[in-house]
Amino acid sequence: MKETMTRPLTRVTTQLRPALVILALPLMAACVDPNHSPETGAEDYAAYCASCHGASGKGDGEIAGVLSRKPSDLTTLSAKNKGVFPTTKVMAQIWGYAGAKGRGVMPDFGPLLQGDMVPYDGGDGIETPTPIRLVELAEYLKRLQTP
Repeated sequence: MKETMTRPLTRVTTQLRPALVILALPLMAACVDPNHSPETGAEDYAAYCASCHGASGKGDGEIAGVLSRKPSDLTTLSAKNKGVFPTTKVMAQIWGYAGAKGRGVMPDFGPLLQGDMVPYDGGDGIETPTPIRLVELAEYLKRLQTP
């Protein structure tokens, strides 16, 4: 009798695991100390991105296996865009402007990256006031690209 009762519970727990991870992501972000602000793109990446995308950016972070969708391999963004890093698109995805609200696994990180603004040209010839931490994170991702 005991074995029969645990099988359905195990199945339900396994099925709910991805949803629980998605629900936990905003809670993990809320645990970030607001008085400590990482000063480089590498530090922001380690704090906010590596758990899903992995330290090297290949989509193999420690919680990637329990997500409903495998995180993107961030080292191939340029290769998938004819050799050009898609800066504006990447920054929009990180910030939450990519139009995937409620459809994707990745949370919007815009509120975590707010702060000082700098004029930044994302490749379209227009300098736009952009949070410096978002710029630094995008620049860090450029450095992760494989040839």
